[in-house]
Amino acid sequence: MKKGIVLFLVLSISLLGCKEVKEEQKTAAESTTIEVEKASISLYEDLDGNPVELTDYKGKRILLNYWATWCRPCIEEMPDLLKLQGILEEENYVFLFASDQSLKKISVFKEARGFDFKYIKYNGAYAEQRINALPVTLVYNEVGEQVLRFDGGMAWDSPEMIEQLRKIQ
Repeated sequence: MKKGIVLFLVLSISLLGCKEVKEEQKTAAESTTIEVEKASISLYEDLDGNPVELTDYKGKRILLNYWATWCRPCIEEMPDLLKLQGILEEENYVFLFASDQSLKKISVFKEARGFDFKYIKYNGAYAEQRINALPVTLVYNEVGEQVLRFDGGMAWDSPEMIEQLRKIQ
């Protein structure tokens, strides 16, 4: 019987000691703060590697075209987009052409094709923009709100498209 009481006391004391250790560990973990600094990476950059933000164009309407050098429909719509840019650039529009390909590939394409666009590199994931296929064109109003989205190639220089884009404020 004495052995049973002694064993009970030893186990009780051991368990109480474990509880105190757990509480000390919890307190130490709660008081430890780790500060992690996020890397500042712009979603877009120009062909020189400088960050580009859509907010840089606040007060302007933005036509942002997502494309790729391997995307045939993207390339096929570029002549129409060039005509549209010529029509709307005097009407407070900025045209940006974003690709997730390397700066070198974009630069080589620009030199080879000769389209006079503002090409930028997209550093995000297409899924963030709900882009499943290219081309995709987003249109933003003068306060930076996305107001239109076009999936696939379009007849950009049609009178109906020009009128629709002119109505955006």
